[in-house]
Amino acid sequence: MVEDINNLKNIVRDRIDLTRDPTDEYIKDIIDKVIKEYSNKKYISVTKRYELGDKLFNSIRRLDVLQPLLEDKTITEIMINGKDNIFIEQNGRIVKIDSSFESITKLEDVIQQVVAKVNRIVNEASPIVDARLEDGSRINIVLPPIALNGPIVTIRKFPDKPITIEQLVKWNSLTDEIAEILEKMVRAKYNIFICGGTGSGKTTFLNVLSNFIPRDERIITIEDSAELQIRSVDNLVSLETRNENVEGKGQISIRDLIKSSLRMRPDRIVVGEVRGAEALDMLQAMNTGHDGSLSTGHANSTKDMLSRLETMILTGANMPLEAIRQQIASAVDIMVHLGRLRDKSRRVLEIVEIDKYEKGNIILNPLYEFQESDNTDHDKVQGELIQTGNKLIHRNKFNMAGIDIGEEI
Repeated sequence: MVEDINNLKNIVRDRIDLTRDPTDEYIKDIIDKVIKEYSNKKYISVTKRYELGDKLFNSIRRLDVLQPLLEDKTITEIMINGKDNIFIEQNGRIVKIDSSFESITKLEDVIQQVVAKVNRIVNEASPIVDARLEDGSRINIVLPPIALNGPIVTIRKFPDKPITIEQLVKWNSLTDEIAEILEKMVRAKYNIFICGGTGSGKTTFLNVLSNFIPRDERIITIEDSAELQIRSVDNLVSLETRNENVEGKGQISIRDLIKSSLRMRPDRIVVGEVRGAEALDMLQAMNTGHDGSLSTGHANSTKDMLSRLETMILTGANMPLEAIRQQIASAVDIMVHLGRLRDKSRRVLEIVEIDKYEKGNIILNPLYEFQESDNTDHDKVQGELIQTGNKLIHRNKFNMAGIDIGEEI
């Protein structure tokens, strides 16, 4: 079948009149005629005709085998390891699919099509690129010689409609009670930092919390590749980083964008993810009148995230560790740790209050912790977030916002 598709593809290309502007309808018309001629020689069902037509059109006009994967709403991640190995994540499970690219050259052509649409460049001289597709999906590309087993493409897809807190509750990621508390914390302008491993749902959770921000506030979002879908705020500014050009100039970093955002009169700043020296700028923004700011970072626990923040700041600033820890303790109010459990479910594992800096250490006040139930098993994890018994220490922001939290926490 693959050989037949390649032969038919060559026939279609030979019949395209290059002196005219070939529209999609023109290409489809040629494909239909070629398939009809082919079916006269070799019987194929009506279903196979449609399937063959889609494959030929996608190969010639779209993104080849990648196109149907992008259009499938049930697929959340696409991983291409060279031309023959394509994996997808569907319903939380990663599986290998039968499709493959006809050649490395075809895969490279598709990659160039993708990056050209988003004004990015990727080649041997600059073999790594992060970008955002037109539908909002996040894409990472690594080319040889960095990638040893051929061009590597990883695409993280996002739903058309933002996931809501109600859906997270339905999926048992957290409870109704905790969802209400988090909503009140956002409205009261607590600075919240979300941490977790790869694929734990940090961006999704950040988006959910961002939609709790009151409509009358001015929000600046800062991301490597714009992914947030904030629909609840009218006065919204979305900023995205820019890679350097082929001459090594023109780069705009998250750090640059944070500094610029402070001149835009923001009520809150939402940083998609901090990875480096920009952590200090984010903390300083939280400490200088931009309460209610939100951000995320990669870490395996809240304590690990604090250590990572220290390391990030040290990479870009010559500051004593004591001063860094004081900055973190005074800037971040709440840390939410997310995890992906063995049954592939995504859960809130911990909610911790940053109490204070004392005697060289940041003092934490754990509020909620995930506990597995006695009847849990390997295939399906049972459990929920349980109150630790500790009460929220710093309640002044609730009082200033006029929000009654009562004895909930």
